[in-house]
Amino acid sequence: MRRRVVVIGGGLAGITAALDCAAAGAQVTVLEVRRRLGGAAYSFEREGMMFDNGQHVFLRCCTAYRALLARLGSAHHVHLQPRLDIPVLAPGERPVRLRRSTLPAPLHLAGALATYRHLAPRERLSAALAARALGRLDPADEALDERTLGSFLEQHRQSPRALAALWDLVALPTLNLPAAHASLALGAFVFKTGLLSSADGGDIGFHVGTLAQTICEPAERALRGAGADVRLGWRAEELSAGAGAFEVRAAADALGADVVIVAVSHTRAGALLAPLLPRLGASLERLGSSPIVTLHVVYDRRVCEERFAAGVDTPVQYVFDRTGAGGAPAGSQYLAVSLSGAAREMAMSAEELREAYLPALAELFPRARSARVLHFLATREHAATFASLPGVGALRPGVQTEIPGLVLAGTYTDTGWPATLEGAVRSGHEAARVALDGLEPARPHYEAVAREAES
Repeated sequence: MRRRVVVIGGGLAGITAALDCAAAGAQVTVLEVRRRLGGAAYSFEREGMMFDNGQHVFLRCCTAYRALLARLGSAHHVHLQPRLDIPVLAPGERPVRLRRSTLPAPLHLAGALATYRHLAPRERLSAALAARALGRLDPADEALDERTLGSFLEQHRQSPRALAALWDLVALPTLNLPAAHASLALGAFVFKTGLLSSADGGDIGFHVGTLAQTICEPAERALRGAGADVRLGWRAEELSAGAGAFEVRAAADALGADVVIVAVSHTRAGALLAPLLPRLGASLERLGSSPIVTLHVVYDRRVCEERFAAGVDTPVQYVFDRTGAGGAPAGSQYLAVSLSGAAREMAMSAEELREAYLPALAELFPRARSARVLHFLATREHAATFASLPGVGALRPGVQTEIPGLVLAGTYTDTGWPATLEGAVRSGHEAARVALDGLEPARPHYEAVAREAES
């Protein structure tokens, strides 16, 4: 008989695991509580426009995520920079560009750092020495997870100004915490993998289509095309195990399975698994969470010429031009402001956010001062990611649980990556490998697929 695999959760990890299992010949059922796939990456309609709940980016080194898009047939909805280029804006100043050269790593960033006006010359040299020291660390060293990235950088003479104007430009969007609070182990992984190990690894990729076009809709087509049973609006409320089989129950339905892959968020997984694995449930609860707030601002005219930009000396962390994807009215411009580690903003009302951030945007984009705001709304992800604090490495579980056939998938599992699109997809591949237990998925290795897609 075909192995019955039930995947609870239709985010990136669940989508990947389900596709792998279906490709290996398993009988796959995907259960998703929402009326669409995509998990924490989704789109919604408001005032005749399409908005993404958050602004997700990826890097060239994110081979697994890029390969998934090629597999879904939606790679044309993203754009990958030919060369890392980050415009950095500050109120009343000309943009500064952190752009890599064609030199090999780590020299590829030397020119950008040498001309970075937001740091004094002495701070630039000190930052280069700190980067060299960071590149020598082994992210797998458990001792690194006992301290913060910020403490390491301070030890290497990084001033508060350097932390805010340079290091947090990378730490905040990747770790969802500032360097001062984030785990050194995860911080070392991010900087080594994305910026210091290869010249092109940090080239940035953007979603030029909506998340619905890029992930949600093509994933549903791909899963159904692979023979998977996709059940939307299905809430898994209880999970039981016995005699080598499982049962997943909802309010008025139940499903039997030989293997269950739990691919929901760590907060939801902890509650679902606690009756079977109480220690695991308690450990997942200790992972904590970190929020992300996204502000969506539609102006009646074009105010920004950059596709995206980072902010310094402003509450605006990153801003993205989403006009083409959102279907903004003719002549208008839709900007999305992404705020990571946004505990303060989570507590602010929409009106308070408007009062704080519209003047900040006007300081960065002078044309916004005379523009009319057509729409302003905020989307909030209270538990967007696990909290990348020191000690998090010991709390992240592997995909295999103590119960054979009960498997985990999600960014919180021990992928080595932070809570990113790439981490989600990699966890899905690993979960499927364990769930298949000897069955071989009929697909090329994801890195080979990524190379083929790029060529």
